[in-house]
Amino acid sequence: MKIYCLETEQWVEEYLKKSLAEHDVVCRPETLQDAEVVADALVLCVFVNSRVTAEVLAKYPSLKLVVTRSTGYDHIDLVECQKRGVVVCNVPSYGEHTVAEYTFALMLSLSRKIYEGVRRVHEENKFHTDGLKGFDLFGKTLGVIGTGRIGCHVIEIANGLGMSVVAYDSLPKAELEKSFSMKYVTLEELLERADVLTIHTPYLPSTHHLLNSENLKLVKSGAVLVNTARGAIVETAGLLSALKSGRLAGAALDVLEEEGYVGEEWKLFGEGRGASGRMETVLADHILLRMPNVLITPHNAFNTQEALERILQVSVENILGFDGGEAKNLVKF
Repeated sequence: MKIYCLETEQWVEEYLKKSLAEHDVVCRPETLQDAEVVADALVLCVFVNSRVTAEVLAKYPSLKLVVTRSTGYDHIDLVECQKRGVVVCNVPSYGEHTVAEYTFALMLSLSRKIYEGVRRVHEENKFHTDGLKGFDLFGKTLGVIGTGRIGCHVIEIANGLGMSVVAYDSLPKAELEKSFSMKYVTLEELLERADVLTIHTPYLPSTHHLLNSENLKLVKSGAVLVNTARGAIVETAGLLSALKSGRLAGAALDVLEEEGYVGEEWKLFGEGRGASGRMETVLADHILLRMPNVLITPHNAFNTQEALERILQVSVENILGFDGGEAKNLVKF
């Protein structure tokens, strides 16, 4: 099979070519949008910055399989894949503890103003604590939105830190209340009670703008928000409003709505009038980037050597499984 792998570093390319030695593997470091078209590819192996749109799929008439090296698949047009008979596979589990650890790295950076302290010493050469007073996580209420694999690890860590935990999930699991010190509540009650909000639900049509201009008005005054899931789960305009009003005291975001265009805004001009709403969101992203009480990292929660190796292993298994007639980790259309 001709396998076209995008967004690959040198070590990733070496791993894929060794693991898929019986196949014709082509690797490129660019995203799918920026790399040359390999029209005879039967398999596309992509990452989250490569958008598999209807326009892209039309350029790959031989395509049979899309493997995304991620859990999320909102960058893939599933409807168009279904029309074309293209199978889609993902990596449903690779680093639940990896992302959970990063969640608390962001949470602690917010609560203890670590970034501001480091910036002050390194960039301003000032060694004093004025304005750096933070708050303890111990004794605070953590609101966990989404109690899948990552959410469960977050709850476990929160229990160890002495936090009270309330959780919301559209499909609550009663056994988790027995396994952990936590309680399921409605989303509205979670927003009202939590000192810290953290998001771990997948991005689906039902979770688009799950947190929005209206329900963010319910947030406990002075709470902070952490998002390591997907940017579009939070309505950017609503987030800005909550931060500007002081309802939210701060936010730590590893993901942004329309993050793929941040730094590459020029690409929106080629999309016509339909891009106007997206441009407004990208503008709002830039406002967030300048806010002193907002920490933003570049979708980095997954990024450890161990997690990346697990991602590659599962991705290879997905490709070999499909080639052998037993596709694994199928994304349901």
